[in-house]
Amino acid sequence: QVCAQLCRRPCYCPWVPPRCPRGSPLVLDGCGCCKICARRLGEPCDFLHVCDQSQGLVCDYSSASAGTGGTCNFEDDEEGCEVNGRVYREGEVFQPSCKIQCHCLDGGFNCVPLCQEDVRLPTPDCPYPRRLEIPGKCCPEWVCEAQDRHLLRDARAVSPLSRYPCQEWSTEWSACSATCGLGFATRVSNQNRHCRLETQRRLCMARPCPALPAAFPA
Repeated sequence: QVCAQLCRRPCYCPWVPPRCPRGSPLVLDGCGCCKICARRLGEPCDFLHVCDQSQGLVCDYSSASAGTGGTCNFEDDEEGCEVNGRVYREGEVFQPSCKIQCHCLDGGFNCVPLCQEDVRLPTPDCPYPRRLEIPGKCCPEWVCEAQDRHLLRDARAVSPLSRYPCQEWSTEWSACSATCGLGFATRVSNQNRHCRLETQRRLCMARPCPALPAAFPA
């Protein structure tokens, strides 16, 4: 009776089929006449506007009032979740992309990353770390970028034999080791061609030593 009331014969369909949203396939309407976009989980439905049976959906009239349409739901009333237009069953584990893995649970979904979210700080051998997408690999990887060009303009900031900028650091020179005459002072500094901390020494003289008595030849 419903078919006789709603389905006209012969049927006339649009020349161009409708463009469906992602995850909604083209199917025949309830009259078996024209191609329409299948309704997805949670979308309204009725006799003509059918649900996507490939996802196990049926038109559920249990919560609809008399004379109104239903809602697309799983045939066995089992809860599911929809991600990017695709419906997953309760308890199903899926990967929307190679970077994350999700679990459909209680009508929603929980996802965990499959790629490490580590952080790499600059180091002397890798002063400019960057995370880049590598062709053929899913997860990005850390790579060491070459030295910035603008830093090359400051020759004082880059050691001649070093490929990375050296931030100069040193302690104050110590007191002279001799109270008179030649001695040496020390400090800790990285001002060298390898930009490494080392103890440096230099000659110093606090004051000349007093002349020796004439009885003692120099």
